[in-house]
Amino acid sequence: MNVIEVDALTRRFGKFTAVDNISFQVGKGEIFGLLGPNGAGKTTTIRCLLTLMKPSSGVARVCGLDVSRHPAQVRRLCGYVPQGVSIDGDLTGYENLLFYAKLFGLPSATRKERIRETLDRMELADRANDLAKNYSGGMMRRLEVGQALLNNPSALFLDEPSIGLDPAAKRAIWDYIVRLRDELETTILITTHDMHEADQLCDRVAVMNGGKIAVIGSPTALKAELGGDILSLTCTAPECTRVLKQMGYQLLTGAQDGAIDLVVKEGDREIPRVVDLLKSHGIKTEAVSLKRATLDDVFLKYAGKRMDEGDSDWRNTRAMRRAIRRLGK
Repeated sequence: MNVIEVDALTRRFGKFTAVDNISFQVGKGEIFGLLGPNGAGKTTTIRCLLTLMKPSSGVARVCGLDVSRHPAQVRRLCGYVPQGVSIDGDLTGYENLLFYAKLFGLPSATRKERIRETLDRMELADRANDLAKNYSGGMMRRLEVGQALLNNPSALFLDEPSIGLDPAAKRAIWDYIVRLRDELETTILITTHDMHEADQLCDRVAVMNGGKIAVIGSPTALKAELGGDILSLTCTAPECTRVLKQMGYQLLTGAQDGAIDLVVKEGDREIPRVVDLLKSHGIKTEAVSLKRATLDDVFLKYAGKRMDEGDSDWRNTRAMRRAIRRLGK
């Protein structure tokens, strides 16, 4: 059963097309990732699915309901955690959840029990009466996920779920997301520009760039499609790329700052062959490294560039969480 269905979805802002004729489905209990840099169209896609903006054309459904025709019903079936901070630092953890429980219209008779269950699930019960501005960044994110779970959503949307978190907090959030899928069979759609996050969490990913979907598949299958190891060469000779292409090597990128990535089979054996080949053409290889294929290499193949990890939203969100904690001291 597909919980989320997107068919030829397009969203334009004037002459600019943010989402360009994309289609995909997400099954029950699946973690599906929209993978791409800022501006790829990931957040716009989520906002269309959540009825926060209307598609320019195409159809999107959640639990069989057309998001344009049945927006109120769709919103009741969904949970959403945005990129930015969505908690109130001057409220306690319990009060933040109470506020959202009332927004969701949970009956007063069951509201308290639902909040308690959520605090237990997110391991925040012992800090329920502490102001949220005194939480760590990871605890804040867990509280935000808890807010989105209060209505027991059929589909949970997480926009950059670990943005702005340190490595330990990020790992903890990943563990919670997997538990939600395994224990509650929640269908989860995440957006991320973190390749390792997508590799660890997602059953399938869609690589997005420029508003389009370039490819969809499981991380394992997409990496396997590259067909081998990734050999990275540092070579300043301008003819290096030409020579390698003439010899039949699959290049993931052209020469840039002397770096060239190519796909090879049995990388350990291929290194001396490539170096000797270039040497026979009078080309000096300054450095060589070998690695297994990653989703970053998959993105490079289909988007023609590497993901930009120096993302300003990451820095801004982390700074915002730090500011909230600083004001609480």
